[in-house]
Amino acid sequence: MSQSCPITPDIEAIYAHRPADIDPEHWRARVNLAAAYRLAARQGWDDIIYTHLSLRLPGHDDIFLINPFGLRFDEICASNLLLIDTQGQVVDGTGRRANPSGFAIHGAVHRARADAHCVIHLHTDASIAVSALSCGLLPLSQHAMRFWQDIGYHPYAGLAFAPEEQEALLKQLGSYPALLLRNHGALTCGRTVAEAYVLMDALERACRIQLSAMAASPQLHLPPKDVLALTHRQLLPGNEPEGLLEWPALLRKLYQSEPNFCR
Repeated sequence: MSQSCPITPDIEAIYAHRPADIDPEHWRARVNLAAAYRLAARQGWDDIIYTHLSLRLPGHDDIFLINPFGLRFDEICASNLLLIDTQGQVVDGTGRRANPSGFAIHGAVHRARADAHCVIHLHTDASIAVSALSCGLLPLSQHAMRFWQDIGYHPYAGLAFAPEEQEALLKQLGSYPALLLRNHGALTCGRTVAEAYVLMDALERACRIQLSAMAASPQLHLPPKDVLALTHRQLLPGNEPEGLLEWPALLRKLYQSEPNFCR
């Protein structure tokens, strides 16, 4: 007797629990960012209550969604995300607490890059380890080839609170989709939550693969530069943001086991 496939939710149903007083695009932004937090927690990308995923509120240049300071990534849902301004101050009238110092890097990137609607900054073991290597990210995998000559490096100079430190970080990020902060972690930015998330997923996998290969043998095989350049071009998304196909699949998977993220 054949088993039937599990029922998967319609994507629009995931966005259907919108409070009456919130604009539909605002609510979709909340749901998507909350999903990214939950997915990051599943991947083990969280750092207790530290690091952040931020998203520019649709239709606003200076208002962003971010996690309340003190909550774990797996506690985030659409309704408990904060609204903050470019200085990291809460502006939604709830009186809840944000982490202004944690938003320092995010705010700088959001202000400098009109295309950086979503910014993800993490302290994962793999990204910190690769950032600490003099060679940086090597094109040892197809995942890493997505970032071939398309990733910045920011030397460690303490916590990025000072304006001059943020300025230096922005210079090294430039127009790249990703940045490795030496001895610190990784950052990706995207036109959508989906794009920033799948870029971080590719970067994290690339870092883990590199560390595994380096641990297995000092003899590493790198493809020739013309192949690296070709593969990088093939992996670029074009005019559409990355993650268009992956994101609905990730949302469906998350909704099946953690449906409260979209409440």
